[in-house]
Amino acid sequence: MPEEEHEGASIKELLIEACRRNNTDLLNELLEDKSDAEITDLLNNTTTIMGNYLYHEAASRGNYEVIDMLLDQPDFECDPINRTEGDTPLHTAIRWLNSEPPAQRPFGLALVGMMLEAGSNPRVKNKGGLTALKLVDPSNKEMRELIEKHEYASQNAGDFVNTQGSSSGVALLDMDESDEDAEFSGSDDEERAEWERRRKDKKKR
Repeated sequence: MPEEEHEGASIKELLIEACRRNNTDLLNELLEDKSDAEITDLLNNTTTIMGNYLYHEAASRGNYEVIDMLLDQPDFECDPINRTEGDTPLHTAIRWLNSEPPAQRPFGLALVGMMLEAGSNPRVKNKGGLTALKLVDPSNKEMRELIEKHEYASQNAGDFVNTQGSSSGVALLDMDESDEDAEFSGSDDEERAEWERRRKDKKKR
């Protein structure tokens, strides 16, 4: 297979197609002769005409297998920002799940759980100022609990991430953002007390 062409389509077009169709065989074929640096560049920088990255394309269809494969690639970017909404793939996956019947929720929970474990940041806000949690169907309690668990864990690691000032397609930390309005997501009294203590300390400063 020529490096940039395969049956008349460019490698980037084929990567997009593989991610849209959950075609892990095609994805593997496209990457098998590439160096780690080439793989990283292709997977992190290929976008559609609409400004979606490969990860968004897979997440918008709930393509578990191809997402699993993407996440195993060297230096894969877990939080690329799309052009239209400023969404990360985590936002996109939640939007997809909201459009699916309730019977898909266990599958969606497994998919989002994998994405979070791999490094997706649940605290990134899109252009509308919404985190992925804010997009979750209120009736999907299991999903809310899963994201809240990861959101609380990341709360101690830094401030919320704001994508509105990012021009690189990657989420940037907004170090001036206050956590005072962040929802408490802990489940026991000790965690709540610690959260309240941190909040009071910030107000004193």
